Amino acid sequence: MSGAPITFTRTPCLTPSRIIALRPVLAAGLSKKASHVAGGARMASTVTDTVPVSADRSSTGRKERVVILGSGWAGYGFAKDLDPKKYERIMVSPRSYFVFTPLVASTAVGTLEFRAAVESVRRLGIDQFHQGWADDIDFARKVIRVEGNTTDDIASRTRSQLLPYVESTNPTAKGPIFEVPYDKLVIAVGAYSQTFSIPGVKEYANFLRNVGDARRVRMKLLQCFEKAALPITTDDERRKLLHFAIVGGGPTGIEFAAELHDLVKEDLSKTYPELVRFVKITVYDVAPKVLPMFDRKLSQYAMDTFHRENIEVKTEHHLERISQDESDCAGGPGCLKLKIKECGDKEVDAGMVVWSTGLMQNPLLRKLESKILQQMSPSGEAITGTTTRLNKDARTGGIVTDGRLRVTTVPTEAAEKENVAVSFLPDVYSMGDCTVVDGQRLPATAQVASQQAKYLAKQFNKGDRDGKPFRFRNWGVMTYLGSWRAIHQSSADELTGRAAWFLWRTAYLTRSMSIRNKIMVPVYWFMSWVFGRDISRF
Repeated sequence: MSGAPITFTRTPCLTPSRIIALRPVLAAGLSKKASHVAGGARMASTVTDTVPVSADRSSTGRKERVVILGSGWAGYGFAKDLDPKKYERIMVSPRSYFVFTPLVASTAVGTLEFRAAVESVRRLGIDQFHQGWADDIDFARKVIRVEGNTTDDIASRTRSQLLPYVESTNPTAKGPIFEVPYDKLVIAVGAYSQTFSIPGVKEYANFLRNVGDARRVRMKLLQCFEKAALPITTDDERRKLLHFAIVGGGPTGIEFAAELHDLVKEDLSKTYPELVRFVKITVYDVAPKVLPMFDRKLSQYAMDTFHRENIEVKTEHHLERISQDESDCAGGPGCLKLKIKECGDKEVDAGMVVWSTGLMQNPLLRKLESKILQQMSPSGEAITGTTTRLNKDARTGGIVTDGRLRVTTVPTEAAEKENVAVSFLPDVYSMGDCTVVDGQRLPATAQVASQQAKYLAKQFNKGDRDGKPFRFRNWGVMTYLGSWRAIHQSSADELTGRAAWFLWRTAYLTRSMSIRNKIMVPVYWFMSWVFGRDISRF
């Protein structure tokens, strides 16, 4: 495939049931057809061209094109709340759905079905959706170069596996390249799983960030039990296969360990009663305590609860390597070996490793932060002789914004210095895990991203770009611990046990984005409680 960009015109996808409701939109779209096609010539130019966009869409009476990069908590929430009467909404994301991440652990063990944790992006009724990765951005021309995602595998991976725009010697490895112009740009590309360059993690560990990961975890989990149930499998091999190691003591790792315990105790113990005695669940973490966002009392409560449920928690343990067990396991490969610093030369056997240790920035940010930009005036005109770079947070590598989520830049020669004068990149905003708000140290959580999305959409809808700055309101944190117990902490109170569990389920149910999932989630909870979890492999 040649590297020439592909030009396109917008073609809304309509279903018969929506044609009547969309007649006014269609009529307006037909009147805009000629000018939209004329804009195609600008879209066909290359990203390296630095000719600025001269046309102002707002002055012609057309709705401004707001391009949103990402379909996570920030991107999806912003697109959902942005007024379609005022803006043309275009989204670019490698996946065509939003994932309700707090429920991913439940889908991995069959408590919920995968569709209950996702929301289709196209159901928002946005003007355009392009399934692909943002490969580069030309801020001068207001054009995004996008690489289409033509694969069917979008489970979480590490940098070298996931991002298609990493340089490759195989030209066929890249998807089709095309360009998308914008009037306003919202960067919400999120972050990826951090592996800390530990050998074997990206090859053998299972991540748990979306439903693709959850499907793989469920398949691997049940495969371990089926292998252990074979008559040729020895007891030593069963102990290896049924040791499930979770690396990371944050909410995701703890909740998955709890969900896995419930699956084994309530369902697999009936299906594989002879194998229950071989099951072992271990949580490894480098910190002195798990769940660092909770106070020590609640963290200790979680560890005590796990101890009663025979879940081992090993803090201050450092994983150095994951490798394949060279010896046969149930007639073939499948077991893993973990090299842990505190265990000396003895390696730990495991059937599956689930990795949930932290985040690293999207490499798109590193590409953008290395660009030398021409300083722009508030009107979008280049200032001769002055160059800038994106303002980068030294600790996290995220894009630094002001309190109104506007992307900031610093002079090139002072990019690494502190207390320098900052300017703003015209019409570019950023939010979510890829963003650091100046003067605020916010956690990389769904709660922060969703509040930023609501704030920015409200500012756009009001046309008040210089209004009050964003302020995060902490509603508290909660984590499920298994056996209908949880912990909750906020500035107002602390809850443990069944009361926290009830609050945990109520909060996640009410936070589900669509009415459809607000109905489906309790239905699946009820079905799992009455009939048991789905443990089929397909």
